[in-house]
Amino acid sequence: MSKRLYRSESDRILGGVCGGLAEVYDVDPTLVRLVAVALFFGAGTGLLAYLVAWLIMPTESEVKQA
Repeated sequence: MSKRLYRSESDRILGGVCGGLAEVYDVDPTLVRLVAVALFFGAGTGLLAYLVAWLIMPTESEVKQA
């Protein structure tokens, strides 16, 4: 079974985007959060990418209902 990308409801700080990405790619959520912060401060695109992902990605419960 393939893994689905979704916003995590159990491992979330703000919107669950980093927690969901960490679950799909099987990495530590803290590492994903650090990369997101680095993109935000380094290139300035991290915040925009996070907000777009927050709007597009379904939540964990929406994915499991389907």
